[in-house]
Amino acid sequence: MKKLILLPLLLICVNTFSQTKSKKDTFTLLVTKVLGDLNKDNLEDKVVVTQDTINENAPYKLQIFFAQPNGQFKLIATSTKIIAPQYPNGRDGYRTGDGFLDVTIIKGIVSVNFGLLRGHFEHKFRFQNGNFELIGFSSVSSDGQGKMYTTDFNLSTGIRIEKIENYGEDDDGVSSNIKKKILLRPLPKIQDVEPYENELY
Repeated sequence: MKKLILLPLLLICVNTFSQTKSKKDTFTLLVTKVLGDLNKDNLEDKVVVTQDTINENAPYKLQIFFAQPNGQFKLIATSTKIIAPQYPNGRDGYRTGDGFLDVTIIKGIVSVNFGLLRGHFEHKFRFQNGNFELIGFSSVSSDGQGKMYTTDFNLSTGIRIEKIENYGEDDDGVSSNIKKKILLRPLPKIQDVEPYENELY
């Protein structure tokens, strides 16, 4: 009888242990770490980007930590969306030539920079309203056939400028310059922003 009671208990313990083990963080490769004051307390906060090299898509994780007066760091925000995976279609899938470039901190603003085959784009975040909110998006790309496309979206003011310029031998300057006002409220949070998933940013 005791054996019959112990068997279910043993199975529960093994199941709990295997679930705990499976939740182990697989983002173990440190890609970059950037220091800078993000909340105006004169302490150097940090942004850390790690990568899961076991996963077929090799996704990234971005974490933002605030420095504490005691020398420790407190996790404030985490995103596994803001940086697109290194291999969106798997390691043997189609390669676009796009890729994560770097993260910078300038005047309290976190910029996440991404390279394209013929250009680049960046998302800018500032700590406000208790979270890191998207305050800016910009991109520059070329079609490789004489046209340059530029987008600059200031989400704080709502001003979005889209420009098409001609370049090369037949350069005749700007062929299109559209300025719009698009107010987004509340502003998107860093953990919700995903590249390529929104036509505005």
